[in-house]
Amino acid sequence: MSSKIQIPAIQGRASDWQAHTHQDKELVAGLGLTSATMLVMGSMIGSGIFIVSADISREVGSPALLVAAWVVTGFMTIVGALSYGELAAMMPRAGGQYVYLREALGPLWGFLYGWTLFLVIQTGTIAAVGVAFGKFLGVFFPSVSASHWIIHLCKVPAIPLGPMVLGNMDVGLNTQNLAAIAVVVALSLVNIFGVKTGALIQNVFTFTKIIALLGLVIAGIFIGRNAQALAANFHGNFWRNAGLSVHHAVQVGMGGPIALVGTLTIVAVAQVGSLFSADAWNNVTFTAGEVKNPSRNLPISLALGTGAVIAIYLACNFIYLSVLPLAGDAHGATILQRGIQYATEDRVATAVMSQMFGPAGSWLMALAIMISTFGCCNGLILAGSRVYYAMAKDGLFFRSIAKLHPRHKTPTTSLMVQMVWTCLLCVSGSYGQLLDYIIFAVLVFYILTIIGLFVLRRTHPQVERPYRAFGYPALPGIYIVMALLIDIVLLRYKPQYTWPGLIIVLLGVPVFYVWRYVNKNPVPAA
Repeated sequence: MSSKIQIPAIQGRASDWQAHTHQDKELVAGLGLTSATMLVMGSMIGSGIFIVSADISREVGSPALLVAAWVVTGFMTIVGALSYGELAAMMPRAGGQYVYLREALGPLWGFLYGWTLFLVIQTGTIAAVGVAFGKFLGVFFPSVSASHWIIHLCKVPAIPLGPMVLGNMDVGLNTQNLAAIAVVVALSLVNIFGVKTGALIQNVFTFTKIIALLGLVIAGIFIGRNAQALAANFHGNFWRNAGLSVHHAVQVGMGGPIALVGTLTIVAVAQVGSLFSADAWNNVTFTAGEVKNPSRNLPISLALGTGAVIAIYLACNFIYLSVLPLAGDAHGATILQRGIQYATEDRVATAVMSQMFGPAGSWLMALAIMISTFGCCNGLILAGSRVYYAMAKDGLFFRSIAKLHPRHKTPTTSLMVQMVWTCLLCVSGSYGQLLDYIIFAVLVFYILTIIGLFVLRRTHPQVERPYRAFGYPALPGIYIVMALLIDIVLLRYKPQYTWPGLIIVLLGVPVFYVWRYVNKNPVPAA
């Protein structure tokens, strides 16, 4: 047996390639169209929509550009989903995006994606969303707090490295991250008992948080409209600071110099928050091996799920602008004085609900965010474990992770390994910094995957494509250009968000070749 991992690149007949990428037979196809769509929506909606508009508004300083940031994110998300639909219908395998990169560009690129997903993207997001659950649980139980330590191991000092700062975090167990760990452990264990059980939880919590967001929108339309906010944000002021000739101030890196940039550049800079809030729509592709009639249901669920969430996100931002003025004072005494820009702890949705309903509004929003984060954690846990399972089957991760539960046919070991690493991130306090680093890397892999769509059209033109990407080649090409421009802008003006993510990805290259060398008996691809 060769000492190198052998993942065959299928170049022959269409039937040979299709057999290599056919839906996994050992998994249970328990996700219908409704469950797949709920997984798309539930994985996207976490805590971001409730918070990030504050930071975006401070960056852009304009109601129109706040909306523009979400419109750009929405366009890219929907185009990306429509493009992935073709790949998902062609290759309905567990692992989704990992499989697409492996087949189009080679096993190294698939490994780098899986490596980054496990180390940072999926597990770091689960940890952060779980801690957000604990943070809002503290609204009801004040003893649940980041300052209420059970075991405080150490304080890692801030370490400046050029434009970024590492460290500056507390390591240990407090009641807030304990709540996060409890959620992660509970949901990981529940997902062992079959994909249908995980899907049931996902459907219930996703439906509930969609109702909560629609309730926010409806209440804002009929109850929350505020004359001061409408005058400040709409009556002749909507387009302020939005002209193409306007210059905006942006700080380069952490504590770096202030640079003046154009309107298009500042919108690109502001994408960090909105793109993160709309991310994880691709998670349904990770579970493709368990989707019924995947060639039909995967493209439809991607289109329906992303379209619905983006519509809700845009509606929420118009409600924010209808209830609170965009500009505010960081030291303002009232909710209206602080505005969207300086909502307490950036909790814009909470400030909106408080403005409409008083103290009861804060409680209602805290409950809605807890429901949202709980459901989001479940979707991320369910989906992420399928990628490591697929990598293990290819010999690119520990082979034991490819084991399935003998009765429920779920990737039990993969779920447990993901759970342990996520819990370690919760205790380490590093997940917040990790999340800052991932959006650049996430965009890189989206770009590479859509390039893979073009590659497979050329190298495998004869393969059956039950769904073809809408607007090909124009829309996928536009996505690649837009994503590249955003990554270039972030490299220039937000290096603290980009270089660490790039370094994490590149560290996977030697790991891949070491793994190939030491793995004497790889598990061949199915």
